[in-house]
Amino acid sequence: QVQLVESGGGLVQAGGSLRLSCAASGSGFSINAMGWYRQAPGKQRELVATITRSGITNIASSVTGRFTISRDNAKNTVYLQMNSLKPEDAAVYYCSATTWSAITSWGQGTQVTVSS
Repeated sequence: QVQLVESGGGLVQAGGSLRLSCAASGSGFSINAMGWYRQAPGKQRELVATITRSGITNIASSVTGRFTISRDNAKNTVYLQMNSLKPEDAAVYYCSATTWSAITSWGQGTQVTVSS
């Protein structure tokens, strides 16, 4: 069982930056991929970025060049550095962790609000 705790959301002006963190506890050694998804009101949850234990990343085209995902395996923590934020980036951001046996756990979500 993996537990995820996110932090770092908040209110920022357009063009600003935020850094999200997500710490995994429990069976952290069993985690392969970690990532971030987001869900805006009235929309489906969508992929933002993922990173494997070996550092292979997958980043949505809508945030490429503005968002960076990184990971500290020793701390079982994943980060999302968000720069040049746009109003359309506003959403609840969810951390995910997928084990080697393909079981995915989710965090409780952290709100990101971008004012124009």
